[in-house]
This record gives sequence, structure tokens and C-alpha cells, in this order.
Amino acid sequence: MKAITLAAIALAAGTALAAPLAAKELRLSHQFAVGDLRHKVAEMVASDVAAADVDLEIRIFPASSLFKANDQYIPLTRGQLDMTLFPLSYAGGQQQVYNLTLFPGLIESHEHAKRVNESPFMDEIEKVLNEDDVMTLVRGYLAGGFASVDGCVRRPEDVQGKTVRAAGKGFEEMLEAAGASIASMPSSENYNAMQQNILQALNTSSSSFVSFRLYELAECYTPATDRALWFMYQPLLINKTTFEDLTPEQQQALLDASARAEAFYAEEAAKEDAASVEVFREAGVEIAEMSDEDYAAWQALAEESSYRIFAEEVPDGQRWLDLATAVE
Repeated sequence: MKAITLAAIALAAGTALAAPLAAKELRLSHQFAVGDLRHKVAEMVASDVAAADVDLEIRIFPASSLFKANDQYIPLTRGQLDMTLFPLSYAGGQQQVYNLTLFPGLIESHEHAKRVNESPFMDEIEKVLNEDDVMTLVRGYLAGGFASVDGCVRRPEDVQGKTVRAAGKGFEEMLEAAGASIASMPSSENYNAMQQNILQALNTSSSSFVSFRLYELAECYTPATDRALWFMYQPLLINKTTFEDLTPEQQQALLDASARAEAFYAEEAAKEDAASVEVFREAGVEIAEMSDEDYAAWQALAEESSYRIFAEEVPDGQRWLDLATAVE
């Protein structure tokens, strides 16, 4: 009987050693629709990591199905969430410097955004992320514009008396200075707010204008063109400790996948602006454009409001502004 028991134990041990280890699973959360560019970036990373065959799987939870849009950063810092593709300015309440990643006129074009991504400014942002036990896998900026249900938005006076959503503190301060009332919400809530007339105008990315079907409600669309007032940093982030706990092979597969996704993200982001115009035009929405004089009026207002407030109220604010604006 004893011999049978020992044999059974040996057989069980041998079977356990022969069985493949279950792949490690990482959970990736974002707020965007499945057809959105940002979801495609997440899918690309997950697919490439799976193809690398390093026992690592990334499970994507789109459309705020795991965490609400504004509730992703703190769980990420605590390791309760592994990864997120997240508009970093949403975490401006946790780290004030993140508000600079959505600031009026700070970035003017997609080529400028690429240079900012590779600049000392972004390296300093990465240090702040690391202090929160977060690191960046994919850097990416998206351009955006205005949409309105009541007249077109070209100049500051066009938002006077309207309730406007802007997404970032810097834009909110500028729009308040223009005479607008502010309603703060993630882009995933814009449709319902516009439908209920809570919002008369809003800022968001070209991608979100399309993926959240805002062309169904807008009367006028002021898109990003060769130069845009609105650029928002929306990186793919991972909990730093989670990344460091991966095997070297898993880490490398994730970094390789992220590098390919970052190149795709930059290329496709530049196409989203023109593509959104066609979608809005086909829906019968009026298309407006800002002139050089319109853009200059917004810039002057931003310097008097959001830039001044940031320099005065944020610790080391002027140094941060100098870093961000040094990129030509």
C-alpha cells in the first residue's frame, strides 16, 4: 500500500512538472469604443505579445468596462490595474504637471507632437510617472477641435454664454476667460451630455468625435487642420512593478510590441483629422476653420489665463512651462 502511494505521488509530481505553466495575464483598461484608434493600438500590442509566445497575455477591457474613465490612474499606481491607455491630463488632480499634456496651443502639429514625445519635457513627465510606480510603453498625441450645437466655434467670443466641455484644466481656464461655463466629463460621456443639451459645445480628439458618433448631434465642426489648438497626450501605461516582475523575455516582447504600436499610433493619428472631416461632412454638419487671426486670439487668451495660472499656482510651474515650450 505504501509503495502504491509513493508511486502515485511520483506520478502526480511528474505530471505537474510536464504540464505547461499558465500564461501570465495582464488587464488593460480604456474608455474608448472598440473601433477607436486607441483600441487598435491596444489590440496591436496584445496581438504582438501573444505572437511572441512568451507566456504573456493581455486582456483588453474597452469602453470603461473595467474602470470608469477617470478612475484608472490610482488603481494603476497601486497595481490593482496592470495597464491603461489613458489621457494623462485626466490625472491632473493627482499630479498637476500632467495638465500640461493638454494645454492650449502648446503643440501645433503632429510633427511638433513627435518632437515633444522625444524631448526632455517628456522625459521629466516620465520621472513623475515612475515616482507613482507607473511607466510608459507607448507615447502618443491626438489632435482635436470644437463641435457645437449652436453656431460655429472659431474665436473666443463664439463660446461666450455656452456650456463647454474641454477635458483639461488649461483649456477650462482659457474657456472660462472667454465667458464659457465649464462642464467636466470624460469623452465617453459627451454624447449624452450634448443630446440632453447639457453641453452646447465641446473639445475632444478627432478620433473621439467619430468613435463616439458626435456627428449625429453637432451642427458645426471646427476640426484640427495643419495647425491645431487642441492636442492631448494619451499614452499606453503599465504599472512599473508589474513590468519589472515579468521575465526578461516577456519584458522584451512587450517593449518590441509597444515600439511598433507607437509608430502606428503616430502615423494613424495624423490621418484621423482629415477622416473626421469627411464623416462630419457626410452627416450634413457645417465645417468651420480657424484663420491665423482666430488662432492668435486663442493663444493670446491662453497666455493671459491658463499659462499665467499654471506658472503662479503649480510648484515649479514656470520651469515646467519653459521645458514644454522649448520644443520647436
